[in-house]
Amino acid sequence: MRLNNQITFKKFFSYLKIALAGKEQEFTSGSIRRAIFMLSVPMILEMMMESIFAIVDIAYVSQVSVNAVATIGLTESVITLVYAVAIGLSMAATAVVARRVGEKDIKGASQAAVQAIFLGVGVAAIISALGILYPKEILSLMGAESDLIAEGYGYTKVLLGGNVTIMLLFLINAIFRGAGNASIAMWTLILSNGLNIILDPIFIFGLGPIPAYGVEGAAIATTIGRGTAVIFQLVILFYGWSKIKIRFKDLIIRIAIMFNLIKVSLGGIGQFLIGTSSWVFLMRIMSEFGSEVLAGYTIAIRIMMFTMMPAWGMSNAAATLVGQNLGAKKPDRAEKSVWKTGKYNAYFMGLVSLIYIVFAPNLLELFSKQPDVVEYGALCLRIIAAGYIFYGYGMVVIQSFNGAGDTKTPTIINFFCFWICQLPFAYIFAILLDFGPSGVFWAITLAEIAIAIVAIVLFRKGKWKTVKV
Repeated sequence: MRLNNQITFKKFFSYLKIALAGKEQEFTSGSIRRAIFMLSVPMILEMMMESIFAIVDIAYVSQVSVNAVATIGLTESVITLVYAVAIGLSMAATAVVARRVGEKDIKGASQAAVQAIFLGVGVAAIISALGILYPKEILSLMGAESDLIAEGYGYTKVLLGGNVTIMLLFLINAIFRGAGNASIAMWTLILSNGLNIILDPIFIFGLGPIPAYGVEGAAIATTIGRGTAVIFQLVILFYGWSKIKIRFKDLIIRIAIMFNLIKVSLGGIGQFLIGTSSWVFLMRIMSEFGSEVLAGYTIAIRIMMFTMMPAWGMSNAAATLVGQNLGAKKPDRAEKSVWKTGKYNAYFMGLVSLIYIVFAPNLLELFSKQPDVVEYGALCLRIIAAGYIFYGYGMVVIQSFNGAGDTKTPTIINFFCFWICQLPFAYIFAILLDFGPSGVFWAITLAEIAIAIVAIVLFRKGKWKTVKV
């Protein structure tokens, strides 16, 4: 028995080493379980690195003031609209690149990557202008009080002004994932986070000639960290250290490829705009209950993101497997990959939900000692964690639609579950029936459970197997 355990652990660490190094790049044949592992490990670590941005910022900023924490919450609710566009374009990039790689058309995959980057830069330029010119107005629209705006508008200005780093970080990592180079995306986020962890306290509290910028310093540190990672990504693409290689002669606009990406991305952008705009309205409702409740909610969401991101990593692995296997004309293998990945993700999220339900107050106290902040943050964690097993399965299925290039179906699901169900439920129970913040928390949980159930039913119908990209 001991010998068998030793062999099993030795095999596990051997696979782990291969996954982290990115040596395995063939995912359309062989063991599906091995393919899931090889893609999921770096993608989970990549997403954990992304969530560390949120945890590190909130840990340092919570030492500044409650208004500073609330500023991050309000700004992040707006910046998620940027994430929506970035993730929508990323879905298209992953789907098209994965399909081309599955077809063994590496040149076509590289051309698609260039057009995706062009689109991302164009959108980011527009958002930057709005963020630089109107940061105070943006916070005011979100319901911020005058003292919060005065303290926090610099954070909003820097983060929105430098959103091109967010856009390209998402997009280029999506290109790497679609090509099966998940480990490169992971190392990119490790670089970005390493810099953010080092620079955050320096710019927030000051060091030597660098003044204390307060909450604005968190945005400066994050933007520098992400910007450095984007440069690293571009170097890899141009020097051909991944399956996808870009040459300077490729830097031309190809209308047909760009329109194909836009067509695929519209559904992706739509579904995340629906989801994130729903979150913006939820934040607006939460702001009615004061800064302490808003701060508790913001901290709770940041804690949840730390575990949501690994789940998203596994979901992204399923999307890549679906895209590449459809390109290789193996739809049954694509479907089997989804059900296996969904099962593993549900196990993970179920374990996390137990931790949140039992230790919610303890987790909140790591970031704030104010009783009201801890109380409402813990309540948020416990209620939302009640639906975590559904989230785990639902994430994988939704991302699998996207990996197939069927971004329309998740858009329709999101529309009905978020706008038609979640928002009215949250307003009625939180405001009209006076249930307070718990009405918002239950609205989030019920909407996510509904998304999972509907997505599984529609996925079983199999129409996603016929989508062309």
